Amino acid sequence: MEDERDVANLIGVYLRREGFETRVCGSAEEAIEAEAGFPFDLVVLDINLPGLDGFEYLSALRSRSKAPVIILSARSTDEDMVLGLGIGADDYVVKPFSFKVLTARIRARLRGPHEPLSGASRKREVYRFGEYLLEADVPLLEKGDERVDLAPREIAALVFLVRNAGKSFSAKELYDRVWGNRYGSVTTVAVHIQRIRRKIEADPAEPCFIETVSGSGYRFNPKALRKGPETGE
Repeated sequence: MEDERDVANLIGVYLRREGFETRVCGSAEEAIEAEAGFPFDLVVLDINLPGLDGFEYLSALRSRSKAPVIILSARSTDEDMVLGLGIGADDYVVKPFSFKVLTARIRARLRGPHEPLSGASRKREVYRFGEYLLEADVPLLEKGDERVDLAPREIAALVFLVRNAGKSFSAKELYDRVWGNRYGSVTTVAVHIQRIRRKIEADPAEPCFIETVSGSGYRFNPKALRKGPETGE
């Protein structure tokens, strides 16, 4: 699924030559309609789509399908990658790209969702606080054996604050650096912070993890981190 129809058609032609059966869609709405009669084994997804954007489509897709998703986008910021992978993408390829590399990644994902794309094992970036374990590189937040259900923008904000524990950020700075000025407005930052607190704080009115710093904004309490980050395979 690609917003530039010529690029999408070229990808389709190349993949068909490689033996794949393809369906090219120019919008999320078109893909949803196609999916009803043509269940996808894998989706190559652009973010900048007319109508529903790629993130919205991916979030909806994950509620009904486990098909691997490879995001293919010119947007290359860490925040976009964290958001896409947090929603449920399996891989993220930045434009300009190589058709050969894209094909190799597609084949790897079709072999199995957890198979690494190279011989190297994935390094984990893990933080622990309270009863929680945060895998910042995935990203994923767990409490015991259960996943904590955070929306994509919520976990992106949490990862950013934890990685910068002890540093204060204004709502404007969080809006700029976490969401790149693309979603809603700066006024939504406080709303997202409150939602995160309701999900992870014992008392959201007296937060232990995400603190409000008078005149500065928000920060993650560095004393809450038991250790970290940890890295490992």
